[in-house]
Amino acid sequence: MRKKGFLLAVSLTLVLLATVLAGCSTVNLTGQQEGIMVSGEGKISAVPDLATLSLGVEAQDTSVTAAQNQAATAMEMIMAALTDNGITEEDIKTQYFNIDSITRWDDETWEEEVIGYRVTNTVSVKIRDMENISLIIDAVVEAGGDLTRVNNISFSVDDPSIYYEEAREEAMADAKAKAEALTELGGVRLGKPTYITESSYQSGTNYVSGARVDEAMESETPISPGETEITLNVQVTYDILN
Repeated sequence: MRKKGFLLAVSLTLVLLATVLAGCSTVNLTGQQEGIMVSGEGKISAVPDLATLSLGVEAQDTSVTAAQNQAATAMEMIMAALTDNGITEEDIKTQYFNIDSITRWDDETWEEEVIGYRVTNTVSVKIRDMENISLIIDAVVEAGGDLTRVNNISFSVDDPSIYYEEAREEAMADAKAKAEALTELGGVRLGKPTYITESSYQSGTNYVSGARVDEAMESETPISPGETEITLNVQVTYDILN
């Protein structure tokens, strides 16, 4: 009898729950979706004041020691060229270091045969003197010689907080304009924001194909920072007033 009574109680509970849910299109537990949810965007153009250069060396030889010595010597020359051109140690950071074997397929033994070794050393360099970017790149290429590798360069604003403030104002104004248009179409009045979140990012990365330099540069490398865009997005939920 107790078991039957328990099953009957559970059945009644499920029926009541199904009845309640049948009249609801959404079950909201957080309350963040109540009201009018809109997105807004603010976008500001700024002149970059920081260049980040990814560069390094790559050496190959029949022995690990020989390849590593070549890479170390070339990297020492590059580091000296960087410091001679005003780059501080704090603005130079190792990005990648790797030693791997170079193999080829032997048709007679049907096995991979090691024929040499490759040493790669890459650093990330922050250049704050925007006037001398080309000179610094050329100095690095000359110092590292044929082992030099230039991967990419990107431009950004070192302290974007001022631009974010302006972009945030634009994003909130954009969101409010959208919410007001929706309330007018819906025949209701717009209340205060009940939920706000934001995200931001900078654009403006320029890539240079990774390349080795076989001869000395006869002219200065042309580099143009252009402009970078600072974008801030907001998601805002407004209360609805009857």
